[in-house]
Amino acid sequence: MNRRAFIGTIAGGLLAAPLAAVAQPGGKVWRIGYLGYSSPALEQHLIGAFRQGLRDLGYVEGQNLVIEYRSAEGKRERFPELAAELIRMKVDVIVTLATPAALAAKQATHTIPIVVAAMADPVEDGLVASLARPGGNITGSTFLGPRLVPKRLELLKQVVPRASRVAVLWHPGIYSERTMRDMLQETEGAARAVGVQLQLVGAGGPADFGKAFTAMRRDRADAVVVFPSPMLYLEHKSIVDLVAQSRLPAVYPWREAVDDGGLIAYGANIPDMLRHAAAVVDKVLKGAKPADLPIEQPTTYELFINLKTAKALGLTIPQSLLQRADQVIE
Repeated sequence: MNRRAFIGTIAGGLLAAPLAAVAQPGGKVWRIGYLGYSSPALEQHLIGAFRQGLRDLGYVEGQNLVIEYRSAEGKRERFPELAAELIRMKVDVIVTLATPAALAAKQATHTIPIVVAAMADPVEDGLVASLARPGGNITGSTFLGPRLVPKRLELLKQVVPRASRVAVLWHPGIYSERTMRDMLQETEGAARAVGVQLQLVGAGGPADFGKAFTAMRRDRADAVVVFPSPMLYLEHKSIVDLVAQSRLPAVYPWREAVDDGGLIAYGANIPDMLRHAAAVVDKVLKGAKPADLPIEQPTTYELFINLKTAKALGLTIPQSLLQRADQVIE
């Protein structure tokens, strides 16, 4: 059973889809710039969710909509040039998946609206003034990155009560120094509370995964917590495979990891956040100012459990967790 409840605006937007199609100005063709983090192949399901959200609201590519896609191919240093390219194309709005691209877009323009689908901590990362009143040209949604990491560690400890050393796979520098510090401090506090020692293992890109898991095995980690990061999310299948090879229980921020064989996931539904970004874009194209559109967040975070993986690892999932799960893969 899936229980998804985004802030009410998305439901209202989808119900109003037939009217939205009629309401488009005659002859107007909107131009959206999509600034992707990784290759289009890795982001295909996210781009598809965003496009579907636009179609539900009456925007049809080739009729009243053009989407200009630009991808950094996993190289964050390319974001400034790609953002500048979209600005030269005079797009009506720039859409990004996450914080790194949003920061580059913000530095490139103070006038073109920017909609960010899944920000970690937009205030601490310097994207907006506040969640209630962003105050600039950026709006969108946040998955509250630092606040959910302790919950994942607690869930992992319930499933693997014997764990005394937990590796944390993280992406150094992907968010602001303050956000990363908050994430680590929250995790360290949760680790003390449940009596585990943390092993921080950084990975700047997929090329670092092998070294990271070698370090986990060398230092005898009992389990793994994967931090949120656009790179780690888009490369989750590789991470799940390496976790399986190392025979380590792991908890992830995204349900896709459990779909691909991961043990547990707790967090926001990222494709849903892309669909919701389409509703925010619709508001902006109809004249709303990003400064006045509050940063939204999911009202429900999902718990996914893969019983096949638990069985392969010789683990028994507590009945209390199974009853709380949004989906159990058997």
